Amino acid sequence: MPKPSAKPVITQAMIDAYDEYTHLTLDRRRFMEQLTRLAGSGAAAASIAPMLAANSAKAAIVAEDDPRVKGENITYPGSGGEMKAYLVKPAGQSGKQGTVIVIHENRGLNPHIRDVARRVALEGFITLAPDFLSPLGGTPADEDKARDMFTKLDAAQVAADGVATVAYLKGYKDGNGKVGAVGFCWGGGTVNTLAVNAPDLSAGVAYYGMQPKAEDVPKIKAALLLHYAGLDERIDAGIDAYKKALDAAHVEYTVYVYEGVNHAFNNDSSAARYDKKAADLAWGRTVAFLKEKLA
Repeated sequence: MPKPSAKPVITQAMIDAYDEYTHLTLDRRRFMEQLTRLAGSGAAAASIAPMLAANSAKAAIVAEDDPRVKGENITYPGSGGEMKAYLVKPAGQSGKQGTVIVIHENRGLNPHIRDVARRVALEGFITLAPDFLSPLGGTPADEDKARDMFTKLDAAQVAADGVATVAYLKGYKDGNGKVGAVGFCWGGGTVNTLAVNAPDLSAGVAYYGMQPKAEDVPKIKAALLLHYAGLDERIDAGIDAYKKALDAAHVEYTVYVYEGVNHAFNNDSSAARYDKKAADLAWGRTVAFLKEKLA
């Protein structure tokens, strides 16, 4: 009887290579070549690659048909055309609630981000997850195609669409007029950009997001909660300068660095990078912060 194959060992170098592939300069072919060298064989690399990537088939934490929330696909006015989005409300709540924008990673509005939006709604918020790829036709099912589309987005239009999203929720009939935002990876950086450009934003939560330019920080009016991964050297390189600029501008903020975890540690659909302990701690802090600032 052949012995069952051992679970592949995923090293930090493999995770770093995947981060370079998804965020910087590696293309798919070069990434797989590098992963093959690190794994020792093409077969091992082929088994490890899906563990590094997000698995869209992974079961949601809050099911799409969970009776505690009501979700629907909508469109609303963006800066220059319609924005596609997923709107989720807590079921059975009366009165006006705070509103939260959930901003996706560089894979677009996928099942994982829809799940996160439902998690936020379960905490009592009207939640809107916009598709920032809407100007290009919306998020495709293929993750690599989605990632490529982000290189074609216009940064000024992304900022303007974010401002339009804040305006939409600020005037939403069931909202209380207070708008928060939470974003991950590309979305974390977009939360920081949104805070710079939208003075009506009340609260921003950025998970491992790129920091804005220091000269733009004085424009921030929102309170900020900033989550960083201790092993994320690429993003963490900007923390000190951001803190210095926030202090100088007297912006209210809190920074947490979760030691020993990787970029995207909150994404439970990525087996290699997800860290439940850090994710649960950061999520508890996120919910408490939003409830305080959007009440």
